[in-house]
Amino acid sequence: MHLSRASKWFLGIVTGLVLAFIYVPLLLVLVNSFNADKAFGWPPRGFTLEWWRRAAHNDSVLTALGTSVKVGLSATVIALVLGTMLALALQRYSFFGRSTVNLLSILPIALPGIVTGIALNNMFTTALGIPLSIWTVIVAHATFCMITVLNNAQARLAQMNGRLEEASADLGAGVFRTFWSVTLPQLRSALLAGALLSFALSFDEIIVTTFTIGASDQTLPVWILENLFRPNQAPIVNVVAVVLILVSVIPIYLAQKLSGETSVSR
Repeated sequence: MHLSRASKWFLGIVTGLVLAFIYVPLLLVLVNSFNADKAFGWPPRGFTLEWWRRAAHNDSVLTALGTSVKVGLSATVIALVLGTMLALALQRYSFFGRSTVNLLSILPIALPGIVTGIALNNMFTTALGIPLSIWTVIVAHATFCMITVLNNAQARLAQMNGRLEEASADLGAGVFRTFWSVTLPQLRSALLAGALLSFALSFDEIIVTTFTIGASDQTLPVWILENLFRPNQAPIVNVVAVVLILVSVIPIYLAQKLSGETSVSR
């Protein structure tokens, strides 16, 4: 489609304004993490690494970071196993209610986070009588992280040649041997991209976490929320926010790059 010069300029300006609206606030958070003025006066009076030093030696921040990493990795592993199994079932087999199962599988990510959080809180505390802890957070995160793995795996399975799996079965390989030697190598990059996205999704999740975490536990986003309006912690909050942005952006970038390279190679 050919666009006039005026249309290109208009679309360019609108795109620039939208990107500025999204990313300028993030840039301000980054700048303020080095701002020597504790009150964040603008323009910054000087440059300092003091807030980064304090964050690096803050026990509550380090504990929250460790909890976020543990939750993210654990939820990702669960999501990989369940998402892959579900994708294979939905893509390779026909059974009664398959379309309903597919809809119910992707529904959690479409629901508002507060609805999912309340529902899981009621299930853990009321229906099952399980006290909230880091383990309930892991299970809660796995419910929506699984969807990223499921979508990636289904898309790759739809592109794969099923005759290779049939040939493997004809040569005497069992289901697990066929999966390990034929299916998994073709799925590997899609699963890795799904795992990276799942970790990023879990690492910065706060709404569902708030409803499913124990009183003695904190993830990094929860720590930010609880310390956001404490004047003494404000500079450290900016540092933690920058770390949260980086840890969330890097897996997403790697997943996108991996998906792009795989598409080109195909």
